[in-house]
Amino acid sequence: MPYDTDPRLLRAFLAVAEELHFTRAAARLYVAQQALSRDIRRLERELGAALFVRTTRQVSLTADGARLLPLARRVLAAHDELVATFRSAPERPLLVDVGVPIGTAHGVLEAARERVPDSCELVARFHSGLTGAAAEVAAGRLDVSFGRIAALPPGVLAGLAHQPVRLEPMAVLLREDHPLAARPAVALAELAGETLYAAAGNPQTAEWTDLAERLFAGRGIATAEPFPEIEGSQEFVRVVRKRGWSVLASVEFIEVPGMVLRPLVDPAPLSPVSMVWRRGLRHPGLDALRAAARELAEERDWLALPGNAWWLPEGDARVMGIRG
Repeated sequence: MPYDTDPRLLRAFLAVAEELHFTRAAARLYVAQQALSRDIRRLERELGAALFVRTTRQVSLTADGARLLPLARRVLAAHDELVATFRSAPERPLLVDVGVPIGTAHGVLEAARERVPDSCELVARFHSGLTGAAAEVAAGRLDVSFGRIAALPPGVLAGLAHQPVRLEPMAVLLREDHPLAARPAVALAELAGETLYAAAGNPQTAEWTDLAERLFAGRGIATAEPFPEIEGSQEFVRVVRKRGWSVLASVEFIEVPGMVLRPLVDPAPLSPVSMVWRRGLRHPGLDALRAAARELAEERDWLALPGNAWWLPEGDARVMGIRG
């Protein structure tokens, strides 16, 4: 049993163990697939154990690989902490867009902050949509954001890396006196004839409006007329209450006095949330965010499909790794 295992070999193992795909793992580490395979074989020789079962169709962990996984995570976390503690110059703050201080992205940020030393600063930003935020990330004015990537312009998407985080159930925000407000959940068919606000008119959130229009198509649901970008949760609450809108939302949403949030069902529409960052970005804060996103997704089944009928555009399903 070796006493000086190279952390690089453990990082190679961890990437393959989490991706269960050598090509994706190699891309994540910015190395050639042959070099990655070589490192895995070297680690297996050093440990005297096979870590993966490889077939033409899939990669899976062996019992020894599963035993090594939590140990490798702890060793690499300690190694990263050691490096960060004695780094001669502190890392610059990482700018992380979470949209609003609630929900999936904010939860990932809070979990990541618990993983990094005090010298590593993760600074929250609150952009109103991924379309706008992704352009800022690509331009280097922002580091990380979250949201639906399938509708991003190809030129922007080409400069970004991404990681699926959650298939977030969608919901509808209704006035308390709305006929459907008393239901524990609202079937999509029950919204026929309704008009829902879905951020039309805000170019920063074009990916959300596009998802709404795809969902509403053929169901008799209309999208509220375009309205200028609404900045800040307080202004959003004011405008929504004044105009009496029902709102397409996610199941984790800001509280709006006088309104209730109800999940949508039959089928349950899903909002695909990915974490995106600039290709080539290196920062311990990014590593912490990616690890926190993976752990939360595993613990809370964020990437599991609901047991009942569900809805997701085909392109989004491919991006999120859903097959069939």
